[in-house]
Amino acid sequence: MKRILRYSLLLLTVILSIGTYFTNKLMYIRKKDNAVIVERESTAGRLDISAYDQLEKEEHFIHSPLGYSLKVVVVAPYPSNRYVIISHGVTENKTNSIKYMNLFLSRGFNVVIYDHRRHGESGGKTTSYGYYEKYDLKAVVDWLKRQNGPDVLLGIHGESMGAATMLLYAGSLADGADFYIADCPFSDLSGQLTHHLRTTFKLPPKVILPISNVFLRLRDKYSIHDVSPLAVVSYISKPVLFIHSKDDTFIPPVMTEMLYEQKNGPKKLFIAKNGAHAQSYNENKEAYEAAIDSFFTENGIPFQVEDSPAHKFER
Repeated sequence: MKRILRYSLLLLTVILSIGTYFTNKLMYIRKKDNAVIVERESTAGRLDISAYDQLEKEEHFIHSPLGYSLKVVVVAPYPSNRYVIISHGVTENKTNSIKYMNLFLSRGFNVVIYDHRRHGESGGKTTSYGYYEKYDLKAVVDWLKRQNGPDVLLGIHGESMGAATMLLYAGSLADGADFYIADCPFSDLSGQLTHHLRTTFKLPPKVILPISNVFLRLRDKYSIHDVSPLAVVSYISKPVLFIHSKDDTFIPPVMTEMLYEQKNGPKKLFIAKNGAHAQSYNENKEAYEAAIDSFFTENGIPFQVEDSPAHKFER
């Protein structure tokens, strides 16, 4: 009897340890310090922070329906009502979105960059890989439309978790933009975690994931299986440009290919030749921009490539 009790306590301790450790890794993933992001982007020539700081822009804190504030920055040098919202990846913040801001400014769009929950200057206690973030993105979209009226021509660009968030928003809450650009999204969180448990931790997903999922439900009130862009992408009617680097080992490009195949209606796929995860633009700038221009042309989205305020922010 004592042996059974001892083994039962040991098993309980193992389960508690697994559940707590892996949900902590998910919910409280270590974020990059903004100074590190600034240094990286500046060194690479993608950012001139002094020029950005002097840029004429509007900074706002808007209300999330989940009870905290979201930091939003609006750069609107054009009198047109064309906007792109940029949704950054996990561990990053809006500073990482500036290079994409420049891309769209140079095509005649005004731009909104913002911080996800628990990132940058926004509130929120946990990271949920799109589950809660999709409601925040909806709040940003709705706020922008209230500010600019119903005739706004709106696009959303998302990178990594930001792309998954964007697809979850469009497929399950509101297909509220006129076009979407999804750069290296995961197809579903369960598959992404399975990939990392096998490749990074060398642990059996069939043991770890069920335990972690129970703990995640208890601690953050959602399931790993609730975070699945693949399950909702077919409900998106507006055009989507899917982008991924062929050598991405963090989120395999097959995930984007699956999303592309599942999407109905207007769509385009660009697989970049160079770069690791979230490096498609950094390592394939001309091809990346050409894919966007082609996507715009094919779907009748007005743009013009021109000298713009964007050029002041790159070295």
